[in-house]
Amino acid sequence: MMTADHRKQVPILILGGTGEARQLAQQLNTWPALAVTLSLAGRTAQPQLPQGGRLHVRTGGFGGVEGLSDHLRRQGVRVLIDATHPFAARMSAHAILAARLADVPLLAIDRPAWPRESGDRWIEVPDMAGAAAALGEAPQTVFLAIGRQEVAPFRRAPQHRYIVRSIEPVAQDALPPGATAVLARGPFAEADERRLFEMHGVTVIVAKNSGGAATYGKIAAARGLDLPVVMVQRPSVDAAGHAPDMTVPDADAALSALRVLLPHLSAPDDRGE
Repeated sequence: MMTADHRKQVPILILGGTGEARQLAQQLNTWPALAVTLSLAGRTAQPQLPQGGRLHVRTGGFGGVEGLSDHLRRQGVRVLIDATHPFAARMSAHAILAARLADVPLLAIDRPAWPRESGDRWIEVPDMAGAAAALGEAPQTVFLAIGRQEVAPFRRAPQHRYIVRSIEPVAQDALPPGATAVLARGPFAEADERRLFEMHGVTVIVAKNSGGAATYGKIAAARGLDLPVVMVQRPSVDAAGHAPDMTVPDADAALSALRVLLPHLSAPDDRGE
């Protein structure tokens, strides 16, 4: 049952799964005027969570756009924050459409993509199928830094030797034949990435252009070793031409935006609904 103090709080829902989401939730959890919920997709069995007793964490999907919009209404959410991964385009599209249906402001954190720098040998491709094709026919030692959900397309290029790094194990039926699995959670320093590439004799890296500092070490190490990077570009967000109400590059900017926005909002009990 809600307490009187809880009813006076402004409900905030953060769609998370990223470092920015954790950082933002950690900061907002100290704001007594807020009731913060961090929502995780549930794809990672042991996710890193912010510290703090008041923060509520929910796991699992909402049931599409209608399910998310219904959740926003039922919970009286006053601000929706999309802090999902840059490659979670479907979830971002759902957030935009659901926020419009529920008439809730949407603040999105759009982490800047990595720019190509002098010395980078990038082969830019639109998706994982394109990345597998870009490896060519000649056998190579490929470092896959793409997580565990999108490894299967590389089974179509079994001539290569794969080093697959992920936080949790990749399903055996998705791994290319003879792949070496490396379980690790970032951040990854450039020097450590360089040693890893040299130890395994890596000749090419496949990466998503996720942006951010936590996993940039592999890009810097590839540049230093003069290794090519097959860089998968970010997917576009198809939200029927709609966009978030506000977009910021990081958690600090999101905090600043919320400081401006929140004084204009009230808790659900004070809205006359």
